Amino acid sequence: MRKLFLSVILLAIGLTASPPELARAHNFYQRTEYKESLALLQGLPHKDAAILQLIGQDWFMLGEYKRASEALEKAVAMDPNNARLVYWLGKAYGRRAETANLFAAPGLASKARQMFEKSVALDPSDKDALGDLLDYYLEAPGFLGGGMHKAEALAETILKQDQAEGHYAEGVVADKKKEYDAAEQQFRRAAELAPRQVGRVLVLARYLANHGRVKESDALFEQAARMAPNNPKVMFDRALTYIHEKRDLDVARKLLERYLQSPLTPEDPPRQRAEALLEKLGA
Repeated sequence: MRKLFLSVILLAIGLTASPPELARAHNFYQRTEYKESLALLQGLPHKDAAILQLIGQDWFMLGEYKRASEALEKAVAMDPNNARLVYWLGKAYGRRAETANLFAAPGLASKARQMFEKSVALDPSDKDALGDLLDYYLEAPGFLGGGMHKAEALAETILKQDQAEGHYAEGVVADKKKEYDAAEQQFRRAAELAPRQVGRVLVLARYLANHGRVKESDALFEQAARMAPNNPKVMFDRALTYIHEKRDLDVARKLLERYLQSPLTPEDPPRQRAEALLEKLGA
């Protein structure tokens, strides 16, 4: 009887403790080595919500969105009030909606919205969830829960929490309404309020380039490069802008080559996307 009791205790510990494989898998994930991370996790006999979440994120990063959502659904069933976990399930549904047929896409899109809204309700400070929910409201039709009035209200909420992020959100809304001068002003204000955040400068640089203001855009890209000389996102965004504008393609090629040699993280654009751009350039 004592042995049976001890076995139950050890089993419970095994089910709740974080195995060393999870830490190793997370390190693989942070280095964008998603297949290696997945291989470690799939071999674990007991998978709790944290393990299933990382499995889902690995599948997501590998472009296997159905498998990602299946793992994340199991994780959410175990930990339904985990805001970050719910957010990732929304991301997986969203990507599935983008690639689904006309019959499946609306249902998946609605599920994505529901997860984003739940994530924001659980953690109103999560910028990723707020940003994806804002994009959803701006892009989705009303019958799928989108709408300009929802986007405007959400942008106001973000502004109350974080001035720089809020002005960025209001700029995105203004751009969608084709109020381009107002959008530019909002993006400039966001950059002024967060002068050390290179991403704010990149947003403005891309925006000006999209509106034909090449010299101003290039000056901002130079500013971003000085702020963060080895930041992969600076290299990628500049290269992508040049490719879209069909100019300075040799510079774009060199930037992408540098990008691929950089230590990337999951927050950076996927390596495969940079490789596809290089192939497009004939590299």
